[in-house]
Formats: sequence, structure tokens, C-alpha cells
Amino acid sequence: MVILLVCSFIASLLSAVFLIRVARSHATHYEENKPQRFHSGHIPRLGGAGVFVGLVIGWLTAAIAGRAGFSLNVNVSWVFMMSWVLLALPAVLGGFYEDVTQRLSVRYRLALTAASAGLACWLLGAAVVRLGVPGIDGWLIVMPWTGVALAFLGICGLPHAFNIIDGYNGLAGTVALLVCVAIAHVALQLGDRDLAAMVVCLAGATAGFLFWNYPRGLIFAGDGGAYLWGVVIAVASILLVQRHLQVSPWFPMLLLIYPVWETIFSIYRKLVRGVSPGVADALHFHQLIYRRIVRGVFHDDASRRMLMRNNRTSPYLWSFTLLTVVPAVLFWNNTLVLMAFCALFVCSYVVVYVAIIRFKIPHWLRR
Repeated sequence: MVILLVCSFIASLLSAVFLIRVARSHATHYEENKPQRFHSGHIPRLGGAGVFVGLVIGWLTAAIAGRAGFSLNVNVSWVFMMSWVLLALPAVLGGFYEDVTQRLSVRYRLALTAASAGLACWLLGAAVVRLGVPGIDGWLIVMPWTGVALAFLGICGLPHAFNIIDGYNGLAGTVALLVCVAIAHVALQLGDRDLAAMVVCLAGATAGFLFWNYPRGLIFAGDGGAYLWGVVIAVASILLVQRHLQVSPWFPMLLLIYPVWETIFSIYRKLVRGVSPGVADALHFHQLIYRRIVRGVFHDDASRRMLMRNNRTSPYLWSFTLLTVVPAVLFWNNTLVLMAFCALFVCSYVVVYVAIIRFKIPHWLRR
């Protein structure tokens, strides 16, 4: 397993170096007046391509080793590996096209992530088989197509959730890394080394990207990277629950509650204001942290000051994420406890969000 991690890390690391050097010209297409822009200069947004290269190299290593008889303690078949590559391609390629051209509308990007979700349900048989609620679980057994529909919605939606939180150096990448490590940990405890290998490769590829992304901000993941994280993590989460009855369906929910709730809350507040959910704004949780909490950074150079404030924003959200990842790993088979932590997160998020909006922020946070 360590070999897969190292192969993915090195391949992603080297790919990112190449993209940093050759892909700067495309960054000039990114408009400077966009509300979600919090950096200066032209930075390549093709880091997701490097993550994808590292991920595929890791998966290929696992498949080739199994075919050649090398002892990596995994048995990833070519069919299994190619299914993952094929299901990721529509969403990822759509994200890459948007990163380069800035011309792919939200509608088409949603259609491409839907294509990836459909392929996951078809090629891997992904379905939500239980939700931990007796009445609903019985319904899923009687009408299994509803479980397929729920899996489709989850796989289709999570890439966009990761895209929403991908606003600052190291934020979405570190969340994805923590989630992958948590899924791999539980999968290994259950002896599912094949599924663990798939997310371990994503963790290694993400770490290779983060080496250049945080704190220096030399390359961004872009839509392609966010969609890749979302699709792979969503499929891995669904398959983990589907293949192992011991795993509570609320384990992946608590792991991913931050990007999921950020998306739901964003849709709600935009609809209340009469704004389309597809319209970008600067009122996401991480953007408020940047604007109203991360203040104590001063430097004569404006670009340097912006970079330093950018880098100081992500640790606040990392801490918030750890408050969900740690209990999820500790209580991965206890549905009631996981539900309670999900409810606690939602309440805490709303309370903190309202406090920041109303400028009622504790002094110890204003650093």
C-alpha cells in the first residue's frame, strides 16, 4: 500500500512542476473581477490534471502488480481499475475544459458530473442500500431503484460541493486528503484492501499537488481537481457502505458534512435572496473567514499580503473539518452517534456563520 502512495505522490508532484512551467498562459483567461478570486497574478488552474495523472499512475501500478504477481497485498483487477478511470473521465474532462477556456456553463458541467454518476451506477453497481433509518431502509429494499437514484444524486452533487469549498490554498485538497485517509483506514480495518488502494492513490496524488499549492500557491486544483475529488470520494464512500454492513451510512455523511452542508446552505441563502444557486458570490463560509477573521497580516507588498491572508484562512477550516473527521473515524459503526455529530456540526455552522455576518466574533479568533 505504501508503494502505491509513493508512486501516486511522485507522479503528481512531477506533473504539477510541468504544469506550473507550461500552463501559465491559460491563467490569463481567468477574469480578475470574479467574486471568488482571492489571489493576485496569473496562477495555473490545472493542478487537477496533475492529481489525475498521479491517481491513474497509482491505479495502474496496483493493477500491473496484481497481474504480474508482485506482493502489494492488493488484488485490483484491470476491469475494476478501468471502471474507475472511465467513470471519472466525463466530470474531470469537463472541469479541465472549464479551467482552460472559462466557457463551459454550469448546466453542461452538471450534465458531465451526471454522466460520471451514471457510469458509476452502471459499471460498479453503486447504490445506497441503507440510510440507518428503519422505515426508509425497508423502502430501499422493496424499491432498490431508489437506492440507485440516491447514489446518482450523491455522486453527481459531491464534485460541485468540493468546487464550492475550493477557494483558498490547501483548503479543498486537505479536506480531500483527510477524507481519503479516513476511508482507507476503515476499509483496511474491514480487510477491503482493493477499495483502500483506490483512495490511498488519491491521497498520494493529492499530497503531491498540495506540496506546490500550500503555502506557496504556485498552482490551483481548478474545477477539474474538485470534480475528481468529488467523484472518486463519493463512489468510494458509497461502495464502502454497500460492501460492508458494519459501516454506518452516516460515516461518509459525517466525513463530508462540511462540503455537503456548505452547498445546501449556499443554495438556501441564494434562493431566499431570489438569486439563482448557480450564480457565484463571496458569501461562502471560507470567504467570510478570509474577510472578517483573518486580519492580522501586514506586509508592504499587496500580493504578498494577499497570499499570506489566503494561507491563514485554510487552517480555520481544517480545524472545522477535523471536528467531523475524528469522530467519524472513532464511531464509524455507530449510527446514532454519527447522526448526533452531524446535527451538532450543522448547528455550529449556522451559529458561527450568523455570528460572523453580524460581526459578533470572539476576540480570540481575530488573529
